[in-house]
Amino acid sequence: MAGVLQALVGASEKAAHIARLCRREEPLFQLLVAEKTGADRNRRFLQDFKTLADVLIQEVIKHDLGKQFPELQGHIHGEESNEFRNGQGETVAVRVCATPGDTAALLLSVLEPERAAAELLADAVHRDVALGDAELAGVALSIPPQDLAIWIDPIDSTNEYIGGREDVAPVDGIAPAGLCSALVLVGAYDRRTGCPVLGVINEPFFRRDPLTRRWQGRYHWGVAYGDTRLCSLSPPPLRPAPCVVLSRAEGAAVRAALGPLCGDRLRFAAGAGYKMLCVILGLADAYVLSEGSTFAWDACAPHAILRALGGGAVALAGALRARRAGDTGPPPELVYNCPEEGAAGAERWANRGGLVAYAHPQHLEAVLAAL
Repeated sequence: MAGVLQALVGASEKAAHIARLCRREEPLFQLLVAEKTGADRNRRFLQDFKTLADVLIQEVIKHDLGKQFPELQGHIHGEESNEFRNGQGETVAVRVCATPGDTAALLLSVLEPERAAAELLADAVHRDVALGDAELAGVALSIPPQDLAIWIDPIDSTNEYIGGREDVAPVDGIAPAGLCSALVLVGAYDRRTGCPVLGVINEPFFRRDPLTRRWQGRYHWGVAYGDTRLCSLSPPPLRPAPCVVLSRAEGAAVRAALGPLCGDRLRFAAGAGYKMLCVILGLADAYVLSEGSTFAWDACAPHAILRALGGGAVALAGALRARRAGDTGPPPELVYNCPEEGAAGAERWANRGGLVAYAHPQHLEAVLAAL
């Protein structure tokens, strides 16, 4: 398990490097700009560039983990399909090839004529990552990789990543929007139970170096397996009244119900992963979402870290039904191995009942009571 944990962190670091590269290097940044401005630019291949960045990161993580742990092959899942239709109408399956040159040639078949962009990406794909994290290297755990499966969200909050805003002022540490909410999420769950057991959240755009002006990232990890609880972070303190973070699109009824509980401590942010990270970091005490607009890949990694810290994530609709029926026990946590019956495509993995992510059970109960 320690080896898997280190591999997930390493994969997230390579993913973060690729995400930063796309914003730093001029040939790649121009593709992002073209995607952002849409009809004003050539859309022959640029219309799918943001998806290509997602897919490439996803395929890199799949490749690197599957190579190191063959037991995981076939059990590493992601948000994106890896197939593209290029300018000639050909279907191209994006993957990591044997050499940087081969990978560049494959990427060029999607990005042509942008050879420089393809070569930059291929070089990043094949570059080794050295962690140099003594705390992480010292983690000793025992769980067979063949018991695990993986969910990847290669760039959570893609629209904020493409928009690239750096001028969004945080409110009590929580950024309402902007580049900082674009995260790499890699979570492992138990294949049999669906319970999240290991999570890595990488913040590629945590801060800019004041001298070089280049972005620097950071990562967080957590393990919740059996009786083992390990995390790179300490549990956040228990506050008397919770601060709750919501989506800007959250309905008026939920806002009104939470108002008396939270007072002026309702906050708003972009990205499901980022809002769960706010709870993990103690910037908020709960994240409430009443709609089924998040998916397994959004929640698996943050959920594992929350469990490591003593919190969790439950389906809101199911928890409310249980409370109304008089069930006062802990609501069941979200699981990640059960597709929604009768649904198709991505909707098979939607968290249909909404969710509440929480750091302390007391705040979960307060939120459910208010709702």
